[in-house]
Amino acid sequence: MQTDFLSMVKDLFTTGYFGHISLINFLINIIFVWVMVHFLYFRKSHRRDFYFTFMLIGIAIFFLVYFMIFVLEDLKGKTGIGIGIGLFGIFSIMRYRTDAMPVREMTYLFSIVCLSVINALGSEISFAEMMVPNVIVLVAMILCEQFLLKSSLKSKLVLYDRVALIKPECRQELIDDLRQRTGLDIRDVAVGSIDYMRDTAILKIHFDADNDGKDIKIVDQAA
Repeated sequence: MQTDFLSMVKDLFTTGYFGHISLINFLINIIFVWVMVHFLYFRKSHRRDFYFTFMLIGIAIFFLVYFMIFVLEDLKGKTGIGIGIGLFGIFSIMRYRTDAMPVREMTYLFSIVCLSVINALGSEISFAEMMVPNVIVLVAMILCEQFLLKSSLKSKLVLYDRVALIKPECRQELIDDLRQRTGLDIRDVAVGSIDYMRDTAILKIHFDADNDGKDIKIVDQAA
């Protein structure tokens, strides 16, 4: 049974329209995207929603580019149309979100999209040409995460119950209260939405990255 399944998968990627693409290209794309998301992004952010998004977009873009370029080329003989539609779909998906995406997440998303496009076109280039950009982007991300973001502050959204302290003149008292409650070295605080009926407010706290504040009760950061 297992042998039959593997043979079916092999035939899928070596016959018909999928003859342009190999299973190796797809596995390379998945491996590099997973390493970037799991070991670089998720290790610091712990955002499962973006973990899900990045992995699925990496897979979807890979096949989107293939179908838009190779399938349309075989059916219509117009590669330019396939490339145009493919690129339109890739960059249009950037706006498929309800709130503005943080800069770090947007960078990862754009990098994953670019690598997925390169890997999808792997059948038109050599193996070395396909691996070089994957390795360069991965190494660049590792270096940036380890050195450029090493001393950066982390941030979390906190549901705060002392609305009286969010006034500008009480800013230092607000920071001191948050430091005492959370045990974090808080450097800055930004006030978000305020609910005077429940006497609560959503605050975005920026604190030293040495303490990730896993014990803090937080709300959805996409709120």
